[in-house]
Amino acid sequence: MTSLTLVRRIAARPSIIFDALTTPEGIACWWGPDGGPVLLAETDVRVGGRFRVRFRMLDGSEHESSGEYLEVAKPDRLAMSWRWLGGEDPGESRIEIDLRVIAEGTELTFTHSRLHDEETRRSHEDGWNGALDKLERHFRALKRS
Repeated sequence: MTSLTLVRRIAARPSIIFDALTTPEGIACWWGPDGGPVLLAETDVRVGGRFRVRFRMLDGSEHESSGEYLEVAKPDRLAMSWRWLGGEDPGESRIEIDLRVIAEGTELTFTHSRLHDEETRRSHEDGWNGALDKLERHFRALKRS
């Protein structure tokens, strides 16, 4: 088992970022590694509640993941189980997102743990970096408008 941690600084308050992480409208703005659309986003944001997200990549492939919310502490922390539907990655892993106020807005620390192997970790690192890039761009665009 292996894990990855990504840290980003985003120009928005933690509560606004938390909503982007947990609402279907927010998820539609950033989920997925490239410019492809989110096709489905369902969330029930409470401990024991579930989420499900399906997106299409620019190459036309579709990917769907789901899981259960394990910790919900708005606006500071979110933890959830993670599983690909369709057998892309065997087993269940865990995502933890911590949001901390900083002068520029929020420091987001994203940890995906219990990944199957190094190849899975690399693949998820590429994917999450692409998605977090979109999240940062989304808030930069909002700030300019």
